[in-house]
Amino acid sequence: MLLPAITFTALFAYGPMYGIQLAFREFDFAAGLTGGDWVGLKYFVQFFESPQFWSLMRNTVYISLTTLVFGFLAPIGLAILINQVIGLRRKRFTQTATYLPHFISIVVIVGMLQVFLSPSTGLITRFLEFFGVTGVNFLGSTTAFVPVYVLSEVWQHCGWNSIIYLAALSNVDPQLYEAAKIDGANKLQIIRHVDIPALVPTMVILFILTMGGVLNTGFEKIFLMQNTLNLPISEVISTYVYKIGIVGNQFSYSTAIGLFNTVINFAFLVIANQIAKRVSNTSLW
Repeated sequence: MLLPAITFTALFAYGPMYGIQLAFREFDFAAGLTGGDWVGLKYFVQFFESPQFWSLMRNTVYISLTTLVFGFLAPIGLAILINQVIGLRRKRFTQTATYLPHFISIVVIVGMLQVFLSPSTGLITRFLEFFGVTGVNFLGSTTAFVPVYVLSEVWQHCGWNSIIYLAALSNVDPQLYEAAKIDGANKLQIIRHVDIPALVPTMVILFILTMGGVLNTGFEKIFLMQNTLNLPISEVISTYVYKIGIVGNQFSYSTAIGLFNTVINFAFLVIANQIAKRVSNTSLW
């Protein structure tokens, strides 16, 4: 039963890693992935010395950490709220309504943002005009880009990501809730002393996994939301690699940038795992 999964992972996850050597070679179209002159760390140095380096790092870290904070905490809060909903039907309806946006295509999500936030015909911008707020361009503003991106990400994935926390809460012994109520605990105290401790191991594991891709901001969504007005804040490493590698045909340079991004993510993963292991005795290895 594991053979298909192992084969798939070997072919599509480990097999393409052979192309990492392009980061250290001068790519030659005639020689393909196996040829080209060895140039060592030339392209890494080129990226570090490029004028775009610090702006790309700033934008990537800013968007990634903002999404991480809100995208990590929101599912926890939603799972706790759903767990407190009285009535099985209402709980099922709330859970279903919150995780359905996860199945909407990214293209459709960006299209919805354009419909709602268009400066001329957007529903939200038209609504704000009734309160005297005019001339707002959410999609073209460098100030509004990150809040729009993060809030739409939380809205789309919060319900789906809360499922694993709801599963953890379902394993809590009902006697703990009964004992807390007998001791006079209110709902907030039950959440603090029963629900949150039960979620801590799951929170730690998911946080470690999230840190492994902290710099892997959503390429598709950011790329679709980009325009000339918000480019100073929306240009991140993933979109820059696409433009340099696929559009600009600088395969070795883009491979070096992508490898640098992956190494940083791996370092974050190891550090987060070690910290979690020392603090909570919960870790991936």
